[in-house]
Amino acid sequence: MSDSKPTFSFEFFPPKTPEGVAKLRSTRQQLGQLRPQFFSVTFGAGGSTRDGTLSTVLEIRSEGHAAAPHLSCVGSTRDSVRSILSEYRQHGIRHIVALRGDIPSGMVEVGEFRYANELVEFIRAEHGDHFHIEVAAYPEFHPQARSADADLDNFANKVNAGADSAITQYFFNADAYFRFVDEVRARGVDIPIVPGIMPISNFSQMCRFSDSCGTEVPRWLRQRMQSYGDDVASVRALGLDVVTELCDRLLTHGAPGLHFYTLNQAGLVSTVWQRLGL
Repeated sequence: MSDSKPTFSFEFFPPKTPEGVAKLRSTRQQLGQLRPQFFSVTFGAGGSTRDGTLSTVLEIRSEGHAAAPHLSCVGSTRDSVRSILSEYRQHGIRHIVALRGDIPSGMVEVGEFRYANELVEFIRAEHGDHFHIEVAAYPEFHPQARSADADLDNFANKVNAGADSAITQYFFNADAYFRFVDEVRARGVDIPIVPGIMPISNFSQMCRFSDSCGTEVPRWLRQRMQSYGDDVASVRALGLDVVTELCDRLLTHGAPGLHFYTLNQAGLVSTVWQRLGL
């Protein structure tokens, strides 16, 4: 892994209400003081948040911070993606998180792109090296992967298509991350692979989401959290301990940085940051 200084980034989703916009501005003001390398902004399946993603990115940039819009290709046509890329470029955006995206329930046609490597290839063919392209990585493997080896090959395909760096799905098992990195390095992958970190706020909600996206929540952690019942303070305290220890181990053993899934909230991320002495 790289010996350079670790980089840090924070992820937001586009708010849908005026209250959400105001809340996110407050969150950015707090997290902006930590001077992240960039903020990223998610993109709804089929372009459902296209305008919200772009407007949020442009507002972040107007505040003096670097920002990277996500771009998912599921349910999209080449012409629609070409239009979005052109729009991003016209606004001077040079950093994209390129994803396949989740297939919405009921969708029959996935669109003209089946996999993220096809999106990366398309971006490179259309715009050369203009964009720095991030892709997703799955240390515990994508829930729809045919096998572990197939998933590792799929990741290598994205990198070979032209990805510059990667951000992982969140996880709680550091060994899974380090093993994933070793295995893709053996396949010739040498780009930075930044761990994705999910602070624990609503534990039951996080467990439901983890079950759907393939993230393993350790049994001991589930049992301990369930024993706390409605004791919010204890849930928060243990969550902070678990996430801080995970981040510390990752950085100590050479992870190139951390990418925090903030859920548009600053409190837990700021506390982890302070505990790590960053």
